[in-house]
Amino acid sequence: MEGNNGSSSDSNSRPPIPLSAAAATTTSCRQCFSIDRVPVSCKNTLVRHQSLLKTKTLDISVKPQLGAENHNVDFVPIVRSGAWADIGFRSSMEDVYVCADNFMSDHGLKNATDEPNAFYGVFDGHGGKHAADFACYHLPKFIAEDEDFPMEVERVVASAFLQTDSAFEKACSLDAALASGTTALTALVVGRLLVVANAGDCRAVLCRRGNAIDMSNDHKPTCSKERKRIEACGGYIYDGYLNGLLNVARALGDWHMEGLKFSGSDGGPLSAEPELMSRQLTEEDEFLIIGCDGIWDVFRSQNAVDFARRRLQQHNDPVMCSKDIIDEALKRKSGDNLAVIVVCFQSEPPRNLVAPRQRVQRSISAEGLRELQSFLDDLAK
Repeated sequence: MEGNNGSSSDSNSRPPIPLSAAAATTTSCRQCFSIDRVPVSCKNTLVRHQSLLKTKTLDISVKPQLGAENHNVDFVPIVRSGAWADIGFRSSMEDVYVCADNFMSDHGLKNATDEPNAFYGVFDGHGGKHAADFACYHLPKFIAEDEDFPMEVERVVASAFLQTDSAFEKACSLDAALASGTTALTALVVGRLLVVANAGDCRAVLCRRGNAIDMSNDHKPTCSKERKRIEACGGYIYDGYLNGLLNVARALGDWHMEGLKFSGSDGGPLSAEPELMSRQLTEEDEFLIIGCDGIWDVFRSQNAVDFARRRLQQHNDPVMCSKDIIDEALKRKSGDNLAVIVVCFQSEPPRNLVAPRQRVQRSISAEGLRELQSFLDDLAK
């Protein structure tokens, strides 16, 4: 199901005009929007911009974050999800999301086991919604059609980001009206493996026994790591903006903006390469929050986890929890479009956490002991 304000969309239709109403999703089959005039072919190898081949610092970053060794290796997540979106205080809606609790089945792939296989994504458009719609529809298809999926999840996901960006460049060359850009954050669950890929300032946060674990970094131009990469590619930061134009350091699209991307040459300072983080889920991993930057403008990671955890303890419904998060973000005066996905890994609501009572060791001085003995002697008389 797509983030299209509660209505279904034919996969061959033009992207719909954004509505002002909010959008809820259930966990049924989900698709996104397509742009029907653009021929797109799926390649089975990693396609990388020339800028991503220049230095070793731009190699795909995969940060393994494995769970503790003592956890139950037989744990199998029970995946269920919900999402919600709202235009917020903006005049148009440019956020798109996709949820697929049965990713392989949705794309006609044979699943060799009964273990989970799910895909989730949030795409925060800028300069229009076309890039977000395009990425929402094509990126999961590039993953599903790669012959190395699901054996090489990290490589396939990274390749899908770059293939989507290249395909959108071709789309824009055929229709200049599509010119726009989007940040992208996706999460894949294959068995116990969780892989989060991010290009931009959306964020994914894992709740592990009540503790917030960031599964992505916000790619802002002012970040020291991004600044070094940008300057190495000939770009600059002006007033916190990449080349004075964008407030994100990584994004898909934006091919129309001069000086950010160069096709077929040395590339540019705006990268579509995702940063990846992976983790083996354990029985202590309760849920994942995926949200656009409008959520994180008013929530800190731990604050969002605490809020969502209380709501799930009340109703155990990821759709309602997603709506609760957005309603709270609106109360906190977030000024952006809002989109959020909550993915639960357990069938039961999060447990109440009871802090163990610490044993207090008390001691008595020799003088105190003598006074106590004197008192007891007086009582015995």
